[in-house]
This record gives sequence, structure tokens and C-alpha cells, in this order.
Amino acid sequence: MPRIATVSPDTPFAERFVAGLGYPVRGAGLASCVVLALLHCLAILPAFMGIFASFALWAATWRYAATCLLHTANGYADPPDVGVEENPAAGNGLMAIHLFAMALCLLSALFYPPALWPLMVLFAVMLPAIDMSLAFDGNLELAMSPVTWWDVIGRFGAAYLIPVGLNLLTGALIVAASVATAYLPRVFALPLFGFAYTYLIILNLHLMGAMIHQRHESFGLEPEAEELVRESGQDADTQLLDQVQAVAATDRRAAIALLVARMQDRSAPASLHQAYRDLLRQEGLRDGLLEHGQIWIAALMANGESRRALGLAQDCLELDAGFVPDDPGNAAALAEQAARAGMSRLALKLCRGFLTRWPRSPEAPRVGLLAARLLSQELGQRTEAGVLLGRLAAAWPQHPLHEEMVTLAQQLQQRPDPA
Repeated sequence: MPRIATVSPDTPFAERFVAGLGYPVRGAGLASCVVLALLHCLAILPAFMGIFASFALWAATWRYAATCLLHTANGYADPPDVGVEENPAAGNGLMAIHLFAMALCLLSALFYPPALWPLMVLFAVMLPAIDMSLAFDGNLELAMSPVTWWDVIGRFGAAYLIPVGLNLLTGALIVAASVATAYLPRVFALPLFGFAYTYLIILNLHLMGAMIHQRHESFGLEPEAEELVRESGQDADTQLLDQVQAVAATDRRAAIALLVARMQDRSAPASLHQAYRDLLRQEGLRDGLLEHGQIWIAALMANGESRRALGLAQDCLELDAGFVPDDPGNAAALAEQAARAGMSRLALKLCRGFLTRWPRSPEAPRVGLLAARLLSQELGQRTEAGVLLGRLAAAWPQHPLHEEMVTLAQQLQQRPDPA
């Protein structure tokens, strides 16, 4: 199970607020902001279709924001994945009530301006209670009850002024974004406004969720993230790390022994892996570092953390120039990533290690072709590249890349190594 990022309910709200500014642009939150922003361009469509698209986007935005509120209230640090809805009815209700509030304010501004400010103040005060009630229950009738409003306000006390202020600030910022984008061509203004709007709505409901998480006991809520952490053993890992650090102060070998069994499990967190490597390095256990490198690289690649795996492979190569990940698929993938990142020498070392260890692998021609390109284009060693291509072409005459290898070899023969 991937490690669950959680937040302690004791974290001060000021700290949650600062961290929350980046919440809508992390992980699935960023994907949601970008996709919904681009979809705002659908408002350009002819009358009915454009209106329908706008309503659909409103619904999608509020449904995801409602999920973020619940996700945060349950103690999760990162935004929920797109498509994961903990209460599908909540988003529709949020959209409906906010649309109703906007419509009333608009009608008031057009037909009875003196009522506009009282309406805005009323909505600013009541909407946070409605939003939070809807996010949990998805019951519009219950959320519209003054009894529910009073109950929610009572649980927060004076702190309820924070979501009220957030609502006012969000509304002002949305208006400012709308005015600012009015000076741009519509094709640019719509996605820019859409991004700002989505960002602010997600941020607003995330911060409301953070406040509920801090007071989860008064809401009768048992944060789900804490339960999952206990079930996954993350608490045990934290305790193990504390124990290892205490033991390492007097006996590093004993501390290493405490970690050996846990290192065999791919679910071990990075903190334990790093502590293990630090102890091995301090004890000068080179072979242990290389063996652990194989285990951790496999775990990182399985979890999609290829960048970290590449750094670890580089560390192992500094210990042993002949090091290569023991899985051919991982070795080839890391060589290609190193090449894309401009780390030509590291990529070439991984390619050579692959070809030495698995010369008859079906992936050998592809890896060899990559090595030849690195030698000729990045390192200027065209003769060596040509020799490698000739050897590969002879060994793999029926391979789909055979013609490409022969062509590149011929080109290199026409361009000798620079003097």
C-alpha cells in the first residue's frame, strides 16, 4: 500500500492555511484545476450548449471541492484522486445553493439594489454552514434549515468567523479575476478565469475541511486517514525509526539489525530506507549498500518513483562501476530516463551494464541503439558507437531495429571522430 500523507489535527490553523495555498495545485488538485480551466472554453459554444457546459462545469467543480472538504476533514494531506467522490450528492447541492445565491444577488442588484448588501452579508454568514452540512450529508433540505446553521456555528464558536472571512475573500477574488480577464480575448480569458475560480473554490473548501479536522471530535468524526495509517503499519514504522535512532546513538550495528527485516518489504517508507543507508555508510558496509540499492530501486520503480530510483542507481554506481539494477526492465527504463534528463554518462553506464549482463535480452537492441546515440551525439565517440552498432546488427539481423542500426552505423562511418 502506498504511504498515506496525513496531517495532525493539532497542527495550528495558520500553518494549515499557509500549506493550503499549495493544496489545489498538488497532485490530482492540479489536474482538476487545469482540466476544468480548459473546459471553460466550452462556454464559447452557441447559446444553449454553452449554458449547459457552464452548468456541467459548475457541478464538476463543486463536486470535486466537496470531496476535498471531506478528504481534508478525514485527515488526508493531499487532494483526492479525480473521480473519487465520497458524497456525490454534496457537489450538486453545493452548486445549486451557490447558483441560487448568485441569482438572488443579481436580481436584487437589477430590481431592488438596497437589498443587495444585506443579502450578501446573509449569504457570507450562512454559506459556510450550508457548505459543510451539504458536504457531509448531501441533504439540501437539512442544510437549508436554520437549526443546522445554528448547530454548525455553535460547534465552531468564534472560529466560525474564519470560514465567513474566507467566503468573502474568495468571492472578492473571483470578482477580481473576472474583471481582470475581461480585458483579454475570450479564448484566453475563459481558461484563466476557470483556473482561478477552480483554485479558489478548492482552497476554500479545503480550509473548511481543515477546521473540521481540528474539531473532529465535536462533529463525531473519526478521521479515516488515521485508521488507514494504523492498518497499514505506518505508526509502527514511525516507532521503529525512533527506536533505530535511539539505538544508533550507542550501537550502529544493532540499529542496522533492527531494520534488516523491514527493508525486504517494498512498502517500507523512504525514511526507513534512508536511515538504513546512512547507517551502512557510516559503518563502511559497501556490499550492504549495493544489496540494499537493488531492493530499494525495485521498490521505487514499482511505486512509480523513477526519479528517486535514478538517483539511487547513481549512488550505487559510485560505489561499484559495474553496478546495474537486477531487473532488466528497470535497468532499461532508468537508462532511458537518464538520457532524457541529459545525464548522458550515467545513461551510458546503465546501457553498458545492461548489455554486459543481458546481451541476448529482446531489449538489448533498443538499449544498444540508445548507447550508440549517446556515444556519437553526446560524447563524440563515433568510432566506438559504430563498432557497437555493427556488433548489434550482426547479432540481431531479424530485429525490427536492424535497419535503423545499419543506417546509423553508415552515417557514423561517413563522419569520423573529431580530431
